[in-house]
Amino acid sequence: MTLTDEQVSSEALLLDQAERSRAQMRQTTQVYPEATIEDAYRIQAAWKDIKLARGERLVGHKIGLTSKAMQQNMQISTPDSGFLTDAMEFGAFDGPAVIPAGDHLDPKIEVELAFKLNRDLDSSSVELADVIEATEYVVPALELIAARSFRADPGSGRRRTVVDTIADNAANAAIICGGRQIGPSEVDLRWVGALLGRNGEIEESGLAAAVLNHPANGIVWLARRYAEHGMALRSGDIVLAGSFTRPVDVRAGDHFSVDYGPLGVVEVDFT
Repeated sequence: MTLTDEQVSSEALLLDQAERSRAQMRQTTQVYPEATIEDAYRIQAAWKDIKLARGERLVGHKIGLTSKAMQQNMQISTPDSGFLTDAMEFGAFDGPAVIPAGDHLDPKIEVELAFKLNRDLDSSSVELADVIEATEYVVPALELIAARSFRADPGSGRRRTVVDTIADNAANAAIICGGRQIGPSEVDLRWVGALLGRNGEIEESGLAAAVLNHPANGIVWLARRYAEHGMALRSGDIVLAGSFTRPVDVRAGDHFSVDYGPLGVVEVDFT
């Protein structure tokens, strides 16, 4: 840790203001180049507290940077994580979710699976089988990511670091669930695939095995990390397991249709 509690609180307030005003802010590491990953998670936690104090409710967690390519790009060797509140939840079970694109800063869509837990995961020795046993169902999910701090500084071109991204709630803006809920042992989750279409054209495709060789492995990592810090994944939590496609830009007027084959289709319209 290198940042004081006051500096952490100040950065969290700036991120919250950037999101609410829809105006991107400078990168945290431009002012605090010495900030550590631990500092970044402190900023993220302080921002979560701001949202909860405003009346939002914690509903789960997201895992990111699950591919080797993304880890190398961010110069990190592990995934990262963020929080989900009820204000970030959108459903697409009875038709397309409708989201104003202008509500989000530099938005992009990623293709994922979400796990709904029905028991706690609170041990530093959690294994893949424990995650499967603790999962009530798995459901197709899109992650809307955003950048409250500039991905690239408009003046210098300096790109933000993993510290900036983690502080920015690991870039999470929303989760959109749809399609068919399945038991975690009904199919081989490694072979769940998806075709991401935007405005009638396929932009991306992938298999869930691209997430750490099994989409539940990210949850193993998160449960262990939480346990080491006296935290836990709780029964009822939704956990976004990590993307198995590259992020695709979102623009006002875009219609996304993501086909998960036997697991159904998730659609979202951006107004």
